[in-house]
Amino acid sequence: MCADALLHGCLRDRLFRVETSLTGTALRVDVTDPRGERLPEPRLPGTGDSFGRGPLIVRAPAGRWAVGQLTVGKTVWAELDVTRGAGV
Repeated sequence: MCADALLHGCLRDRLFRVETSLTGTALRVDVTDPRGERLPEPRLPGTGDSFGRGPLIVRAPAGRWAVGQLTVGKTVWAELDVTRGAGV
């Protein structure tokens, strides 16, 4: 998600932001960038494509993910389910 924000979501002099949070059941990662008009969409890239795998890579381990549009920019978030072992 961060690599996609750098490659596709950044504008000159505008940074992206990463936030993480942990609950008893999930790790959530939010990545916000200023390019709200460029929304990620899962697609199957061709074998010769250098780009286009980011959403697929995020979607594979994530229990949930989505894009939220902001007044300026967007936030892409993903939640990975976590389980706590005995004694933790």
